[in-house]
Amino acid sequence: LRKPDVSILSEEFLSEVRGLKHKNLAVELLQRLISGEIRAQRKRNIVQARRFSQMLEDAIRRYRNRVIEAAQLIEELIAMARELRDARRRGEELGLTEEEQAFYDALLENRSAVEVLGNETLRTIAQELVRIVRQNATVDWTLRENVRAHMRRLVKRVLRKYGYPPDHQEAATGTVLKQAEALSESWATGN
Repeated sequence: LRKPDVSILSEEFLSEVRGLKHKNLAVELLQRLISGEIRAQRKRNIVQARRFSQMLEDAIRRYRNRVIEAAQLIEELIAMARELRDARRRGEELGLTEEEQAFYDALLENRSAVEVLGNETLRTIAQELVRIVRQNATVDWTLRENVRAHMRRLVKRVLRKYGYPPDHQEAATGTVLKQAEALSESWATGN
């Protein structure tokens, strides 16, 4: 028997969910699947996970407040599932690994950085950040303050080297370090 693709990101599955007779079940199914996908994403890319989590919460809140109906929510959730799939592919299009894309997204949170530096420079920064974090992440770097401070200095040095806007450097450094913590956990567990 042919094994069907029931992943949240397949068009076939999304069209099946759209056609379910009981709309409240379709809403619940999509909500749970997207939530699971966001949880998995949080281990790899905290910025994207935060963004999609906020989108999901907003959509569910509007549904519960009866601003939108179940059919509208299903369409929004299906669009969100497609966007999740496309976000994963975006890194491949930019020529970035999954880890580099996570740092790239962390740097993109500051829109003025995109305007000042451009995508190519941000891509280079992300690649260098992955290399530096991998080289300097020890087993206990997230627990020891002196090692965290050293990692913070290294990140700031890279941002300054490429001319990252100074008014947003502190926020970017914090986001990059949070992303480094999430990635180093997955590196340690081999996920």
